[in-house]
Amino acid sequence: MPYGREPDTEGYESCDIRESRPVMRSAAVSLLVIVTLSCFSFGCSSVSRLAAVPEDQTSAATIYGINNARYVLDQGRPAELVAEFRRSNERELAAARNRSVKPANYLSISGGSDNGAFGAGLLVGWSERGDRPTFKAVTGVSTGALTAPFAFLGSGYDPALQELYTNIDAQDVFSRRATIVALAGDSMADSAPLFGLISKYLDDQMVERIAAEYRSGRLLFVGTTNLDAAKPVIWNIGAIAASGHPKAKELIARILLASASVPGLFPPVMFDVKVGEATFQELHGDGGASAQAFLYPPSVTLASVVSSVNNRKRTAYIIRNGRVDVEWKQVDPRTLTLAQRAVSTLITSSGIGDMYRIFATARRDGVNYRLALIESDFTESSATPFDRAYMTSLFEHARAKARAGFPWRSTPPGFAQ
Repeated sequence: MPYGREPDTEGYESCDIRESRPVMRSAAVSLLVIVTLSCFSFGCSSVSRLAAVPEDQTSAATIYGINNARYVLDQGRPAELVAEFRRSNERELAAARNRSVKPANYLSISGGSDNGAFGAGLLVGWSERGDRPTFKAVTGVSTGALTAPFAFLGSGYDPALQELYTNIDAQDVFSRRATIVALAGDSMADSAPLFGLISKYLDDQMVERIAAEYRSGRLLFVGTTNLDAAKPVIWNIGAIAASGHPKAKELIARILLASASVPGLFPPVMFDVKVGEATFQELHGDGGASAQAFLYPPSVTLASVVSSVNNRKRTAYIIRNGRVDVEWKQVDPRTLTLAQRAVSTLITSSGIGDMYRIFATARRDGVNYRLALIESDFTESSATPFDRAYMTSLFEHARAKARAGFPWRSTPPGFAQ
């Protein structure tokens, strides 16, 4: 679940961590450095797998024969994704039965590990205020990927969303592996508890609800990183749910797990894919390794996909499950400490870059921009990963702000109008 703090090193998760919380980030960087040095000195055996998809065939690979299950983002306009947007608009118009189409609201939820409690609390408080919209499209990365299906399906799933972010501990997310096992394997921790948590909530009814919303013209996208190709992948969760494939539910659960799986800390998720009649295997990890949040690729313009619904009002809401500051501290000039500090700074800067990318894309396309993030008015911290008390406090903090009318930013941090 809440996995993915900003991109990826928080210990046993991903993304956006404040330096004041040594929790997972420090542990993660330390473990990664230890693993790297150990493998360099002594060698590490690899986990067996099928051959990866050849580089020149990456975009041609399919899974379960669902042609629009995902989109590999290369340079240039992703024509297949544009076509999917167009089809969604056609389905939306058909569902509206010639009535006027409502304003289009988009929601992007970032990574952030246990800081995912912020976005969950905001959504629940927004529902309680009574003016939370239905979103035309919802996207999620890492912990945001785990939140996204609940946000997509609306306030009826708020109790489950609240439970997910206020009723768990670290043991519900990962189990540590013995050092010798970890060094010889594919990760420092086992993500089986997280997969069990995902499977608990992702039942047949939820999958069917996602499929029904997809058929009405709405979109639910989740980001992962194809580690073989080193490319971001957007998974079309609604299309998978609506495919009728007997393994659709399991596939969606594995995608959500992959989006939250930090390479080196959690095992990568393997997907068997086909290119023609040949079978290959892809390794996917945390979407935060590519982007901590996304709305739609800058290579897609709304003008290229909207046509007959071109005049509707559009608003993009971005929930960043983290802060934008790295706390000042005097750094001890030691290898691990320096590595930890550099990674946390890089992660924060990368997350801010994602906010600017979405802002530039939205401004180009005439989409209103609304950003929420953890501000300085929340001062609590936790000493351990997935501290239930910390997550509950953060959840209630965001919930109270949303009930009162959340003070959305209209520009990225530091942007001068």
